[in-house]
Amino acid sequence: MNDPDCIFCQIVTGQRPAHVVLESAHAMGFLDARPVFPGHSLLVPREHHETLGALPAPRVGELFADAQRLAVAVEEGMDADGTFVAMNNKISQSVPHLHVHVVPRRRKDGLRGFFWPRQRYNNDEEMSAVAARIRAALGED
Repeated sequence: MNDPDCIFCQIVTGQRPAHVVLESAHAMGFLDARPVFPGHSLLVPREHHETLGALPAPRVGELFADAQRLAVAVEEGMDADGTFVAMNNKISQSVPHLHVHVVPRRRKDGLRGFFWPRQRYNNDEEMSAVAARIRAALGED
């Protein structure tokens, strides 16, 4: 199941060229056309799913096993010190097809932590209330 208007689906089906770095039965990895650093790769499920929440549960483990393989390969292939592995869901998701970013990292490469400002909770009570809201959404409370 693919979306014919989706750029990543077009890459998966071979309608659009890409520099493919990983292929499996359920996912494809290719170089990001606008990388943070050379070697920055994107891993997408072959089926069109817009977010992690939309990906069927049996596919999550398969996708992240491939993400693990790709992270190791990017680190080794790019002679990097490590990798940054990330995913956006809806906000800041430039293509509405689930994709995992695997970015090679080197010490003192200029990136600092996350790309957004960090903040603290006002107190432990606020933190407990936030945790309770998330547990409730999971049906844990």
